[in-house]
Amino acid sequence: MDFGLVLQTDPPGSAVVDLMRRAEQAGFRYGWTFDSAVLWQEPFVIHSRILDHTERLVVGPMVTNPGTRTWEVTASTFATLNEMYGNRTVCGIGRGDSAMRVAGRRPNTLARLGEAIGVIRDLAEGREAEIDGQRIRLPWVSGGRLPVWMAAYGPKALALAGQEADGFILQLADPYLAEWTIKSVRDAAAAAGRDPASLTVCVAAPAYVGDDLAHAREQCRWFGGMVGNHVADLVARYGEHSAVVPEALTAYIKGREGYDYAHHGRSDNPDTAFVPDEIVDRFCLLGPVEAHLEKLRTLRDLGVDQFAVYAMHDAREQVVDAYGAEVIPALG
Repeated sequence: MDFGLVLQTDPPGSAVVDLMRRAEQAGFRYGWTFDSAVLWQEPFVIHSRILDHTERLVVGPMVTNPGTRTWEVTASTFATLNEMYGNRTVCGIGRGDSAMRVAGRRPNTLARLGEAIGVIRDLAEGREAEIDGQRIRLPWVSGGRLPVWMAAYGPKALALAGQEADGFILQLADPYLAEWTIKSVRDAAAAAGRDPASLTVCVAAPAYVGDDLAHAREQCRWFGGMVGNHVADLVARYGEHSAVVPEALTAYIKGREGYDYAHHGRSDNPDTAFVPDEIVDRFCLLGPVEAHLEKLRTLRDLGVDQFAVYAMHDAREQVVDAYGAEVIPALG
């Protein structure tokens, strides 16, 4: 199992770079950042610095989207980083929750997302692609490689990930929901004539190591609120009691009253009181190292290839060090 670290690009950018260096030294293989241009600093600028200050770390956004940058710009950015640092990037992509809504726009449609996946990958790898009826190619790209991993929750998005993406990102660590989503993605890949085993599966969630479970829950409760934005979209589309979306995913947002993106991904987010302890425990990894190892082994047995640690809490360095000392040697 591979391990990744997910950070927000809060200033100073140098602190993000330093923590990514620490993660690589601890045995993490992937470095991820949020991508929401209004809320945080521009991630690709910081990605360049991370790549320059690490040797093996694979770097990418978790996640970008097809709407805030034109597709040829996104592809050119990845291709430039790959030319400079040796194909050490990965494109995590989704519909665009915070990035689009904070700018007053709706998240992208799945149709647009599916088209963008192929175009961005083709251009970044040196192939010709069509944008708005125009065939274009980046003539300077040679030997480029860009895996594109798609974040998804609902049945149509899961199907699209299986049909088009190189990997699947699930932003929660509940084994029951991981099993359901992984099966959905792989079934869609098989139906599309693809090898289901060729898709990389990445589970991303907060991890907090320690014996004070109550404190850990309060530090990670924000995550249930963030996931709740996507769940609310599913409930609006499919209803509260749907045959195609498990209630294990949707039931907990009944008390949700809204969401202020000014606190998005923050441990002090005031819009997460509706998230019960049970959801925090299911969606995150909390407790002593042994509890983390037990849950990670379960996820690995379900087909998870990477666990990416969201480190938006008061113990970022401690969780990186604990994973480097005790978790990664046992599972990596």
